[in-house]
Formats: sequence, structure tokens, C-alpha cells
Amino acid sequence: MAINPIRAPDPGSILAPRPGVKTPPGFSTALNEAIERVEAFQRDASHKVESFLSGENEDLHTVALATQRAELAFELFQQVRNKVVQAYQEVMRMQI
Repeated sequence: MAINPIRAPDPGSILAPRPGVKTPPGFSTALNEAIERVEAFQRDASHKVESFLSGENEDLHTVALATQRAELAFELFQQVRNKVVQAYQEVMRMQI
């Protein structure tokens, strides 16, 4: 059985719009989609962990990759959120 190579996660895929969803572009839309994707990664990881612990046919490396992917997605989302908050605070400090 061949082992598939490990690919680096694509940080841009978290914030990328989902195909088939037609909503007007905007910050709130991008934010909502990013939250949904992070939650999807978390649900997938939780499902794989539950499957593994219940003895279903789930490989340990698949579980580890799913949990790591969920963790990285959350950390990326947190960093983007922090940068947005910093930018907002900087704009609010500007004098008119």
C-alpha cells in the first residue's frame, strides 16, 4: 500500500469563496465563509477522532492530519482576526 505524500496546507483556501454560493461580495460574507470553513475543519476532525476511538476503520495518521488541519485553520483565522482588529484600532486612532 503506497503512502501518499503530505502536502502543506493552503492558508488561502480557508478564506476562498465556496463554489456555487452566490452572495454579494463583502467583508461580512468573507468573514462568515471563513468561520464556516474553520468550523467544517473542526467538525471533520471531531468526526475522525470519534470514528477512530470507536474502532471504526480510521487510520491514526488520517486522524492526526485532520486534527492538525483544524488547529492550523483556527490559528490562521485567529491571526487574521487579530490583524483586522489592529487595523480597525489604527483607523480609529487617526485624527480627522
